Amino acid sequence: MKYNKRKERQRDSIASSIPMTQGTIMAKTAAALHILVKEEKQAQDILAQLEQGADFEKLAKKHSICPSGKKGGHLGEFKQGAMVPAFDKVVFSCPLITPYGPLHTQFGYHIIKVLYRN
Repeated sequence: MKYNKRKERQRDSIASSIPMTQGTIMAKTAAALHILVKEEKQAQDILAQLEQGADFEKLAKKHSICPSGKKGGHLGEFKQGAMVPAFDKVVFSCPLITPYGPLHTQFGYHIIKVLYRN
């Protein structure tokens, strides 16, 4: 998959414009998996593999530099506000089950899969 700066800007723009609420009920907790890598190109390659049907947990175990990678990227359930703001905003607004990213934070580039929100 070729690097596309315009696509990244569009994704960041979409992420910043997603409202924090869904309808009139705002989720207070969520459960998610993520894959954290240092390089954006690697994150894009992983996302492309996921779009082709690759197993998220296997890729997390293989590539993630986060300690959660050993658990297939599982972050467990966490409260809104528990993660860094950009990550939190995506988790509480992006579509469920569909891998999302890459999202850049001070830790690196994340591919996120939200399992549920309550």
